[in-house]
This record gives sequence, structure tokens and C-alpha cells, in this order.
Amino acid sequence: MFLTSRGLAAALLVVATCSRAAVSDIPTVVDQPYPGALSLSVDLSDAPRKIFRVHETIPVKPGPLALYYPKWIPGEHSPSGTINGITGLKISSAGRSIAWKRDLEDMFTLHLEVPAGVSALELDFQFLSPTGGGEFGGSVSATPKLVDLEWNQVVFYPAGHTARQIQVQPTLRLNDGWNYGTALETASTSDAGSVNIIRFKPVTLETLVDSPLIAGLNFRHIELARVGNRPIYLDLVADRAENLAATDEQIKEHRALITQAAVLFGQHHFDHYHFLFTLSDNTGHFGLEHHQSSDDRIDANYFTDKDTYLTGADLLPHEYVHSWNGKFRRPAGLATPHFNVPMKGDLLWVYEGLTQYLGEVLAARAGLWSPEQYRDAVAVSAANMDARPGRSWRPLQDTADAAQLLYYTPGAWKNYQRGTDYYPEGSLLWLDVDTRIRELSLGKRSLDDFVRAFYGMDDEGRLVLTYGFDDVVAALNAVQPYDWAKFLRNQLDAARGEAPLDGLARAGWKLVYTDTPSEYFKADEKLSKMVNLFHSLGIKIDDDKDKGTLKDVLWNGPGFVAGLAPGMKIVAVNGEAYDGDRLRDAVKAAKDSRKPIELLIQNLDYFSTVKLDYREGHKYPKLVRGDGPDRLSLIGKARK
Repeated sequence: MFLTSRGLAAALLVVATCSRAAVSDIPTVVDQPYPGALSLSVDLSDAPRKIFRVHETIPVKPGPLALYYPKWIPGEHSPSGTINGITGLKISSAGRSIAWKRDLEDMFTLHLEVPAGVSALELDFQFLSPTGGGEFGGSVSATPKLVDLEWNQVVFYPAGHTARQIQVQPTLRLNDGWNYGTALETASTSDAGSVNIIRFKPVTLETLVDSPLIAGLNFRHIELARVGNRPIYLDLVADRAENLAATDEQIKEHRALITQAAVLFGQHHFDHYHFLFTLSDNTGHFGLEHHQSSDDRIDANYFTDKDTYLTGADLLPHEYVHSWNGKFRRPAGLATPHFNVPMKGDLLWVYEGLTQYLGEVLAARAGLWSPEQYRDAVAVSAANMDARPGRSWRPLQDTADAAQLLYYTPGAWKNYQRGTDYYPEGSLLWLDVDTRIRELSLGKRSLDDFVRAFYGMDDEGRLVLTYGFDDVVAALNAVQPYDWAKFLRNQLDAARGEAPLDGLARAGWKLVYTDTPSEYFKADEKLSKMVNLFHSLGIKIDDDKDKGTLKDVLWNGPGFVAGLAPGMKIVAVNGEAYDGDRLRDAVKAAKDSRKPIELLIQNLDYFSTVKLDYREGHKYPKLVRGDGPDRLSLIGKARK
């Protein structure tokens, strides 16, 4: 479209007029109780078809009103609200329909005029739960045998009040025979024929969104431990009953996690805690932190397959750490008054990076990983960051600042674009901090002391205590005097090519590459459904539905130099049909051969031959002892 200057001026006037009209009914946010409580009833009886039916009552007064649908979801670090799932929305009062209009600039805001004499609005709608791939709430959350409910997906709320000042009365309808787990407290249950009605105690909107629910036909409830009088539960739901078969030894290891976390943090900031653990090959796989629970989803055979158990062992520790780091203590930019205020992720290298580090440490201390498995996991993470040429232009800080973009960046060229590297590189950063404290204090202090001081106070229930960069620096200096501000800013802001492996060296270990993959590497390769030759040929290849397709190519690596790119497909290896093992054999054989590895490549409708002149054999990451004391083993050792 082309506009003349006169047309442009007219258009700007229209936009300005519309904008003024759109925001006129959005009041200034006040931290005062909302008059009256919202009533929210969610019917999950049609969850097998991924249809959630919702009825909501909102107390109101006559005049203009803006309703929000949650947009910025805590823990997802992005405007990831699932507004596209809302359908069939009807707003009424006493049977009289009330018109609504979507904001032209913010799709998550609705505007309406409440008629005189109306004191409550009735909202009826359906949430169509996702049927395909996606991140977090955008991934599949319901099957014929189970459902994962995130309350932010099924609620609208009035603008003008903080989320902690809006009271909600939640009610749930579940199929008969389905059990459920949630941090919400049940007020009553009743049988209504083919469904059960569960009425929960009233909570604030903030607490409701922070309290997801899992339910299903195959359900198992395990009390792991009690810290004081506070119980911690493992709630399991699965498509198949056999996937609930956690062994006594596995339960013992998860109980040890609670013990080791208690020693590490000293205090708890919850009344009770639920690991809401979904075991399914049909749902999305991730972990999402909450104050008194965590929404954890993993492959169905977690408890019955050693490789799945090995690579997923740090999931629950990571999310449990978040109850302290992220929920109790929270970066100021992430502690927003409600769910439609943009979040700032500049401190995600603490929020997620430190949590990644402590989650791995607790997995080792709890016995979920053996000392060797812990080292192998660290080796894989370090090697992945070692193969990050994108570090030469994008500093670690920018991966945190741009989190809302990077969560949804495709995997192609990820090594050069960089992704949410504040997780793995953040973990390496905090290993550096930990070993530096140990070295400077001659072994008298460690990062454990910082953690206990920074998170182990105010044992008063569900508090939120914010922090900034200066608070982190001050707390580190209180443990061990050093120019932590300069150190951290150098690590965060410098664009450099080399991986940050100083902490690993100070821990007494160094990263090397061998021709034999560790059990952890093989398990990770298997479960990611990839042929991972990234540290040799510089390529990752899909080993699932798009078998042979290049998922990522190392920038300036051997494959890149030969002309390969993500999206291309390997059709043949040295004249024979492509197979992952055949390509691995070719890499091994090329070490003692004068001939290059020859690949037949399909790029859309075009075919070509690519020759990789590579002679260095397989390269798989491994840690070997370096100089100095073995601090890494000490870090992963169980505490008493």
C-alpha cells in the first residue's frame, strides 16, 4: 500500500483517535483488593478431545471495562499466552448479551461497556488445548488418559488491579475415576454422575496461575519427605499404568534430593510442595517452575528406561531450585504486578543459569547421577558451549536480554545465532564463581555459602523478595571479597570466541575429545533422536521422522566449509543409502584413508555431491583430570 502525505496524515489521525479510544478504559494499576471475587469453573470432561469448557463470573460496576487474558507467563520469560486457543467467547449478564471488542494494538485485551444495573459479567468460552508441537503451554497438554491444566489458559481478569489483589474461587469438573494433583487446597468434592466436581479454596489470581494441575486415569501420589511440618509430594500421571512404576531406589534418590536441598538452602518458603510429573510420549516435554509446585513433563518411560532416567535426572532438581531462585527471590524485572506487563530478562543468567548449575549439583548430591555421570553431563554441556561461534558476536548478556525471542528461534544455525545459552553457559559461569570462591578462601567457603545467605532467610511462607545485579554482587562480596562486579560484567558483556572453561579448569578437570562416546552422550543422542557428529563433522542429523535431514551445521566447521546447510538431506554416504551408523563408520574409516567422505545431498528438488575432506575421526566430549585439587568431585559430594 502507498499513501500520499495527506493520506498518511489522515491515517495517523485515525490511529491516534483509535488508540485513545482503545486505552481509555484501562485504569491505572492499584495494589488494592478488587471488589468481589471472581468465580472460575473449568470442565475438563472433554479433555480427551482437547476441549476445556469454561464459565467465569466477574463482579463489575457499570461503565467502561477492560479485560485481560494472561500474556506474560511467569517462568516462560516471553509473551507466550495462548490467546489463540480461546474460542466461542460470549459475555452476558442475566441472560443479556454484552458486546466486546478486541484492542487493535494488544490482542490480549478486550474492551466492553458494562450496562447500568449490571453487577456481574458471565463469561462462557472454550479453550482448545494445542494439538501439535510448541513450547510450554503451546505444546500438547491433553491425551485420552490425562490432562495438564495451566490456569492462565482459562481465565480473563479485569484491568486495574495487581494479580495478588484479585480473589478467585476455582472449581473443576473431572471424569469419574480420574485423580488429580495440585498445590491448590481442596475445599470439597462431589459426585455428579460421570464427572466429579472439585471445589478449591479461594486464592488470589497470582496464586491460581502459580498452581497448575495434573489429572488422569493412571495416577500415583507419593509423599517424598517432610521438612518440618511441610510435606513434599511426587504426583505422577501417565498414559499407561506401567509408566508409574518408580522403584524403591528411585524414590529414595528423589527423597535424597529433598534432603540435599534442605542442607543447601537452610530455609523453605512454601507450606507444601508438589512435583507434578507427567510421563507421556504424547505431551510436550519441559519443566515450568512454580512456588509450591512444578509442572514437569518427560518421556513416558522415565522410570523404566535407564537412558531416559539418566538424561532427565536433573529436571526435578532444576525446578525444585526455582522455588527459591525465581519464585521466592526474583529479579526485579520479572516481578511484574500482573500478567500483561512486559517482563525484563536481563538477570536470567542468575534466574536460570544459577538454577541450572545448582540443579546439576543437587542431582549429583542426591545420587540421581553417579560422580562419573555428573562429569559426563558437565562435559556435554561444556562441549556444546565450546561449539558456539555465535559467542564471537553475541555476548551472554544478550541471550538473556533477548530471551523472549530466543525461546522460539529455530534450531537451524543455532550455534551461530545462539539460543537460550544463559542456561548452559550460565551454569559454567557459576562453576567459575564457585571454584573461585573456594580458591580465594583456601577451601573455607564456597557458593553454598552464597546460596544459603541469599535464599535462606525469611522462612515465612510464600514471599517474593526481588533483587538486582548489585544485590548479587554484594552477597558474593559478603561471602568472599573480590571485584565480582568487574568479573561478572566481563563474563556477561564481552563477545569472545572461546568457551568459558576457567571454572572447569579450576575445578581440576579439562575438556577433551575422544573417539568413544560416554553413556550420557549416547543416551542424550538417542533421546534427542539425532545423529550428533557436531564435534567432528560439525553436523547434527535428524534420526526420526525427517531421517537424514541436517538440523544444524557448525558455522565454519568441516560440513559448513564443504557446503552443507541446515534443511539439506543426506541421501547416500560413499555411494550407499544413508544410515546413521554408516555415516559414523565413514568418519572412523576416513581417519586412515586418503579419500574424502562423499555425501549425496538433496536440497529441495536439487541433488549434488558433497565431499568432506575430514581425517580427525570421531570426537566425543569427556572430562579428564587436569591440574590442582579435584574441586568438581567435592562440589558434587552429598552433604550431611
